[in-house]
Amino acid sequence: MEENNEKAEIYSQRVRAGKRTYFFDVKSTRSNDFYVTITESKRKFKDETFSYEKHKIFLYKEDFVKFMEALQGTIDHVKSELLTEEALAALEAAETAEPTAELTADATFDEELKWE
Repeated sequence: MEENNEKAEIYSQRVRAGKRTYFFDVKSTRSNDFYVTITESKRKFKDETFSYEKHKIFLYKEDFVKFMEALQGTIDHVKSELLTEEALAALEAAETAEPTAELTADATFDEELKWE
């Protein structure tokens, strides 16, 4: 990795969700500031080979509160206005259940899923 392009990784969490994997990474800048990247990775197959389609969001600390409020408002809207009572009950049951190995925070990456 080039020295001027290097960013220190402070924290990393991976969430596997079906065909997608989400990465939540905290990184620091050269000036010892920090930011969060949220990456969606989806494995794509073509002609017996595969690649990863990735989408990344950079979230800076000055936007954390606005981002969290908007995300929580959106989730609350879906729960209160769009989900059936059965779907909401299933979601709430999943929220209170023990995390599975698939959803447990994992600070390490599989080599084939790691990228810069």
